[in-house]
Amino acid sequence: MTFTGGTAAAPAGLRADGDVPVDISRVPAREAAERELSDPRYHENDPNLLQRGLDRFWEWLDDLFGAASGATPGGVLGLVVIVLAVAVLVAALWWRLGTPRRAPGTTGDSLFTDGPRTARDHRTAAARHAAAGRWNEAVQERMRAIVRSLEERALLDPRPGRTADEAAAEAGRSLPSHADDLRLAARAFDDVTYGGRTADEPAYRRVEALDTALERTRPTLDTASTGTPA
Repeated sequence: MTFTGGTAAAPAGLRADGDVPVDISRVPAREAAERELSDPRYHENDPNLLQRGLDRFWEWLDDLFGAASGATPGGVLGLVVIVLAVAVLVAALWWRLGTPRRAPGTTGDSLFTDGPRTARDHRTAAARHAAAGRWNEAVQERMRAIVRSLEERALLDPRPGRTADEAAAEAGRSLPSHADDLRLAARAFDDVTYGGRTADEPAYRRVEALDTALERTRPTLDTASTGTPA
């Protein structure tokens, strides 16, 4: 200890208040800080797991768009134009092709979904739907009337699970002059039943006209009722 002007100067190791400072090594200091920061009071406003996940997602999306815009001519504007063009193309294809159709003959594609009904019953139901402007249901019931009528006339053997396409193919062999119209009617039935399409009045009137024409048509003599060559 040294004296200056009669006053003792405190050693450098002593604090002004006379206490000896505590020298804590690095590892215990870090552990003490970690214990302190683990106190729940410091984490009351932290985002929850879902919020953290969303933050990570938006950061990833931002990085993705940033990289894409950097590689696209025109930057962000060029990327937006490309995305809009792709969306328009997808919408056009969806409108043109409709919902992908299921392959004929798969489970649940049976032409008749309820109990046995006569051709007259199906025609009555079709006319009722048509009068109400329910063209999808009208097309379905009229196609069922065609197939049921052919079964009643022994031009088709009654067979559970038969699809509209199968019925049209079999009936076309017995009634070759109407084979193309039968295929078109079966396709209209499939489009509204499985393809997500919407029928209109002209589509229904074509199936209705086919039904009327078939009622007046005699089958060829060299074809059996099952549609197989004699």
